[in-house]
Amino acid sequence: MYFTETFTPTEQQVLGRYFTNLDRPVFGLVNMPEVVKGALFARYSRSPKSLRRLFLDEFLDDVGEATASDSSDDSANGRNVPSRAERLYDKVFVEYGDDSVAQLGGVHLACEQASNILTKTLEWGRLASYLEQSTRYIAYDDQIGGRYRYYRDPELAASSLGQRYQNDMDHIFGEYAALVPVLLDHVRATTPKVDGDSDFVYRNATKAKALDAVRGMLPAAATSNVGIYGSGQAYEQLLLRMNADPLPEARAYSQMMLEELRKIIPSFVRRVDMADRGGAISNYYDTNRQGMSQLASELLSDAGPTSDSTGAGVTLVDFDPRAEEKMVASMLYPYTDRSEADLEKQVATMSAEERTRVMRTYAGERSNRRQRPGRALERSFYRFDVLADYGAFRDLQRHRMATIEWQPLQPGHGYVRPELVDEAGVADRFDAVMERSAELYHALVGKFPAQASYAVSLAYRLRFNINLNARSAMHVLELRSQPQGHPAYRQVVQEMHNQIRDLAGHTATAAMMTFVDHADERALERLEAERRAEQNRRVGAKNEK
Repeated sequence: MYFTETFTPTEQQVLGRYFTNLDRPVFGLVNMPEVVKGALFARYSRSPKSLRRLFLDEFLDDVGEATASDSSDDSANGRNVPSRAERLYDKVFVEYGDDSVAQLGGVHLACEQASNILTKTLEWGRLASYLEQSTRYIAYDDQIGGRYRYYRDPELAASSLGQRYQNDMDHIFGEYAALVPVLLDHVRATTPKVDGDSDFVYRNATKAKALDAVRGMLPAAATSNVGIYGSGQAYEQLLLRMNADPLPEARAYSQMMLEELRKIIPSFVRRVDMADRGGAISNYYDTNRQGMSQLASELLSDAGPTSDSTGAGVTLVDFDPRAEEKMVASMLYPYTDRSEADLEKQVATMSAEERTRVMRTYAGERSNRRQRPGRALERSFYRFDVLADYGAFRDLQRHRMATIEWQPLQPGHGYVRPELVDEAGVADRFDAVMERSAELYHALVGKFPAQASYAVSLAYRLRFNINLNARSAMHVLELRSQPQGHPAYRQVVQEMHNQIRDLAGHTATAAMMTFVDHADERALERLEAERRAEQNRRVGAKNEK
């Protein structure tokens, strides 16, 4: 069926250390520095040899047989860069500027104690994968080393406002810590345990609901941990943007990230701080940002934000009226030899029923939300302007296939107070925290405009826009509308779905989004998820026996 390459016994012994098999056309690379993997693939693209033969002939010396079996091997994590691989990488990546080579090596990097402002910067790029610590499942009521978990900007801390910043932050966190048990007791008192649910499931579900209600009190300075996996190219682009960011924290983390990446993939990030390469790009970003900020101030009237609305505001501001016709043509395209123009003309003559039949057949019988139709749905687009609390924005912003841009976090749009806070009788304490948060912001913004957003609690609303195609909308709306989701973002995506159906008039497209959940979920949102998790644990434990 396929040719099996032959190797001598000695070659097999060597290759067995670095490749997951020696007799199949599909195999993985292991125990190699990232720069060797990248350089090997770069050479691979211009060589007639197989990858394993190319490794033996040209790259084995770079890895070094003597160090390959050493558990403390520096070459295995890239600290000592093999000379030939480095030279090849320099030629292809730095001299020739072949950016695709930078996609061939990846790194897992942890960024801890990052503010909730910085986490959005870290997670902005589309080329990496991210996992962030959750405020829904982790209480921020403890102190580490005698300090609550919020970011302390060095310049701000050393200023005349430093003591006030610390006092207000400590007070806000103290109130949050005091209300966690109050909300937890209220949830458990009003939502008794159901027969059949274990104590573990009930505790987790009730805790998540209580933390959901009070997480809006936390300021954006609250720190989080972010795990990132990305290619050299993804990290390079991330660092270039961070170096141009007006937030000092972003620039400080960029430098720390660069130092650590140079211990692992030094050749991949060589250009970041080169004045005529990365430096020029970061300067370009910074100059454009400052120019646009100044021009916006000059050209736009200073009316200020409106703050009298409540809840989430979702407005469909742009869409293609002919989107469904175009999608039907795209759905039929792979199954015919007709041009797209011809298909669109014929689709235009079809009845609404015929077009709906195509769309239903293309979607098929979906048994769960992970079964998604093909890329023909990417032909349409929807652009929404959203006003929602910062907590909801944090979760929606992670969907990297969508294009999301946001305005600076500030208290001018008002805040959202969860119903559960009212029901527990602590609305006055919640409101007092919001007032203190706003006052601290206004005290900071004149002298520290970039850092002032640290003071703003997550319950305050932020304005952002989101542009996404129908396929991405299917994923986002179905995922974020599930009953276990946070009520804040559930309200946003439910309204987005309504407007795709009613305002855009794309009823067939909306109907394809079978698993958008419009239920008004007021019980324990996480209960079903916890039940499924426990059932999976039981099945796993049973299978291990």
